[in-house]
Amino acid sequence: MTQPNVHLVMDCHAATMATGGAPYGTIRDAALVIEGERIAWIGPRGDLPKSWSERATRTDRLEGRWITPGLIDPHTHLIFGGTRVDEFEARNTGTSYAEIAAAGGGILSTVRATQAASEEDLSAGGADRLRALAADGVCVVEVKSGYGFNLNEELKMLRAAHHAGRLAGVEVVATYLGLHALPPEYRDDRAGYLSYVCDTALGAVAARGGADAVDAFCETIAFTPEETERYFRRAQQLGLKIKLHADQLSDTGGAALAAKYGALSADHLEYTSEAGIAALAAAGSVAVLLPGAYYYLRETKRPPVEALRAAGVPIALGSDLNPGTSPVASLLAILNMALILFGLTPEEALAGVTREAARALGRDDLGTLAPGKRADLAVWDIAHPAELTYWLGRQLCRGRFIAGTPVPTPSIPGDFCHGLRAH
Repeated sequence: MTQPNVHLVMDCHAATMATGGAPYGTIRDAALVIEGERIAWIGPRGDLPKSWSERATRTDRLEGRWITPGLIDPHTHLIFGGTRVDEFEARNTGTSYAEIAAAGGGILSTVRATQAASEEDLSAGGADRLRALAADGVCVVEVKSGYGFNLNEELKMLRAAHHAGRLAGVEVVATYLGLHALPPEYRDDRAGYLSYVCDTALGAVAARGGADAVDAFCETIAFTPEETERYFRRAQQLGLKIKLHADQLSDTGGAALAAKYGALSADHLEYTSEAGIAALAAAGSVAVLLPGAYYYLRETKRPPVEALRAAGVPIALGSDLNPGTSPVASLLAILNMALILFGLTPEEALAGVTREAARALGRDDLGTLAPGKRADLAVWDIAHPAELTYWLGRQLCRGRFIAGTPVPTPSIPGDFCHGLRAH
């Protein structure tokens, strides 16, 4: 039996994001051993067992750079047609949301553009946005459907998401957002649309394997808790995991509903009550906060960060990359927003796109640098991990490893994959 290759990463400092030790799980003057696709050993360079050095088939010396787990974006809508820049301009020159919607804008304009786009064009556009995230050290991205409305268009979006990931060198985890908004043709038949999604579309999505989880927009302007619950029951019967857009604009009990169904995460949460927080804590669900939407919508009701902390609810962060309310293609910008707008600490923010983001996707193979984990790494030109939350507009990432393989970072001259001293 052929043994997997052994790859040493040396001359670096590591923010492992493991809990219970130094801040950020820091190991200075670290060494890391990759065996095949997994981390086999990590620790101070002086403690590296000689046996690993003797077996190494490659050694990369990072010249004092830092490594972290590869970043994870656990909430995006980055497959879509067109943009909504015209609406953005209109909102910022005095036109109201209601006026834009009355003129046929809003989510329905994205639905029309997405339905009109070819699968190839959706893949290419998604790949461009994924490359922007990859340039910030992102290795894994959750991508939702939801702009297709009918089954064929939703499946087109899911296929495009996976293809975009292959084009961009990013792993895509796809989610079926079956209850996003009510299609115009069902305006007078909500029950009919719910039956279509639950009795036809969910089964087809599960059978074709394009999505790992389902999501819904449970809100006064979208779908009720009762409608969402019927959808969740059917999804669970089909073996699909649960996520939920919850309590963004009002407290509809979305967080508690997500917890009732053992959701991986409840996302947004600006209006979540103490009861909702307690339910998330009891269920072990992750709170995914989305400061990009908060920023673009000029919200003033911030998520209950202090209460989530006190209850021990894990806090993850996502870009919510979408054309209408969060056209943010930088996860490092999201880290900065989380500090400035939501009051997270730098360490909490970095955990939110590594350790806790992995939990929000149900991925115990990712999120920290530890033996047995998949060897997803980001390499950084920084002097301290807090710099990842400090700078805006600086190119800090110098390369990534995905499953142990060095992957060039898009649009970065001289990244470590092209100029590293390998032996």
